[in-house]
Amino acid sequence: MIKLYGIIILVAILGGVGYGAKYYYDTTQNTIAQLRENNAQLEVAVDTAQQSVETLQGDMAKLATLNKGLQEDLQKAEAYGDELRQKLSKLDLVVEALKDSKSLEGKMNGATANVWRDFMGDTGGNAERPLPQWLLESKARTDSQDSNQSGESSNTDSGEPKAVTTE
Repeated sequence: MIKLYGIIILVAILGGVGYGAKYYYDTTQNTIAQLRENNAQLEVAVDTAQQSVETLQGDMAKLATLNKGLQEDLQKAEAYGDELRQKLSKLDLVVEALKDSKSLEGKMNGATANVWRDFMGDTGGNAERPLPQWLLESKARTDSQDSNQSGESSNTDSGEPKAVTTE
């Protein structure tokens, strides 16, 4: 009977060891499969991150180029503003307004209309719009009366260079 108990205990021990080995094998295989899956996901994430970095570097290069262009345009605009300030400092609008207010009004209205046309053209609007009726009437009065005593033309064009659009 002791031999029977010994054999039962031995079979139980061998069964436990076998079950433990099977459990260890299964959990190890599950862990390996999970690690493979995680590794695949990490590789995809690394590829995506690398593509994002390359895209950002390309965007930074584009932004640097655009920023340089904007800086150049700003410098041109500031130079043009300085030029306009110099011209305005040379003009004595009060004296001109007292001498020939109708002509000055026509010049200012025409120049303002041209600036708005240029602005509309630069921003994608309709720059071919006709002048407003009140400006045409003012221009006709100014041209017909021609009370400009200084001998200057009553042309309403400001004579300034037009804004250059860059593409």
